[in-house]
Amino acid sequence: MSPTFRSLANPNYRRYVAGSAVSNTGTWMQRVAQDWMVLSLPGGSGTALGITTGLQFLPVLLLSPYAGVIADRFPKRRLLQLTQLTMALASLALGIIAVTGSAQIWHVYVLAFVLGIGSAFDGPARQSFVSEMVGTEDLTNAVGLNSATFNAARLFGPAIAGLLIGALGGSAEASGWVILINAVSYAAVIWQLQRMDVRLLHTPEPTGRVPGALRAGVRYVRSQPRMVMVLILVFFAGTFGMNFQVTSALMATDVFGKGASEFGVLGSALAIGSLTGALLAARRVQVRLRLLVVAAVGFGVAEIVAGLMPTYLTFALFAPVIGFFTLTLLNSANATMQLESAPLMRGRVVALYMTIVMGGTPIGAPVVGWVGETYGARWTFVFGGVLTILGALIAVLVFTRMSRRAAERSGEPAEELGDRPAAERAGEGAPEVGSDPARQPADVLTTV
Repeated sequence: MSPTFRSLANPNYRRYVAGSAVSNTGTWMQRVAQDWMVLSLPGGSGTALGITTGLQFLPVLLLSPYAGVIADRFPKRRLLQLTQLTMALASLALGIIAVTGSAQIWHVYVLAFVLGIGSAFDGPARQSFVSEMVGTEDLTNAVGLNSATFNAARLFGPAIAGLLIGALGGSAEASGWVILINAVSYAAVIWQLQRMDVRLLHTPEPTGRVPGALRAGVRYVRSQPRMVMVLILVFFAGTFGMNFQVTSALMATDVFGKGASEFGVLGSALAIGSLTGALLAARRVQVRLRLLVVAAVGFGVAEIVAGLMPTYLTFALFAPVIGFFTLTLLNSANATMQLESAPLMRGRVVALYMTIVMGGTPIGAPVVGWVGETYGARWTFVFGGVLTILGALIAVLVFTRMSRRAAERSGEPAEELGDRPAAERAGEGAPEVGSDPARQPADVLTTV
């Protein structure tokens, strides 16, 4: 089997990918449909779109740290089935309200928030479950293939949604039918999780209920220069740069005067670059911090260039470049956080990572929406790109300072950006399996 697809040799991972491919396609269809519904309803605007996006990601900001504790305490396979069911019911409710012609903006706000609650608990469990399916040796490859599946769905989902909405008249009711399709698609993941062979899973012993588990996770992450650097990078990029639901919608409608079909095509164009980046990431066996910095700066520059594109065609043709840098940054960041973390802490580490990368959206989306309405849609890209580059500079400075302080305490040379990648250092100094990281001495918690 090609090194790019080596994780597919694992039967549980094959089932997981098959279910995810169906569900992710539905998810991307709903993202386009929900955005278009907001713009189609009375009172719809860039600000309303930003509020909807913010409400959908607000639970990630509020609940993900606790969701990480839950992911470390309970079987992740069962937890994922529950979260998938919750999101399916939220989509079903929104779809029914829309197709009956009863939808109002506040309905979308409420159900986007409910969907976000399901996502907040789904994310940490789903991300950390990957290592239980394939093990540490194939984790980088599996994360890359997850991204490839997600972005293959992104390639087709938005375009299908745009075509369906256009064919059904372009109204809020048309968006509702697309959202109902997504509600049904969640069944694929639930079924494939049920079919898994639990004997092949690398499941650590649950941590149990331990006082201070969340604080221990935060303390653990704060002590790691690599993790702190990753979190700063993804905070700036995710909060101010990756609000494509808002920025692409405003560019399509306000700048280029396009409709639902052309808006859907932009999502697919982004996915072409993301899919390319994901397949390259799947072949990568090492993740160096230097790659993260280059990807963040490249993403920032690409955002600025996109904001200056003169026509819809040039903007659409350039969109894959943004998608490529976006995926390279997020995929490398995800793999680094998981490979650097101890198994018993992985749910909390992933939860804190997702809190930063997705939880910043409630802050950034309304701000970006306001920038678009006040100064024009082009400035949403320029604004996000400049702040992402600034964030990369801050991340490097913080990493350098933390590494020098750690070197002064240990008497060893300070770590540099080009030093050994996480894949070569996985598990060094980690608490032993079966131990409780929350009760480990401080020196143990600072060695991983």
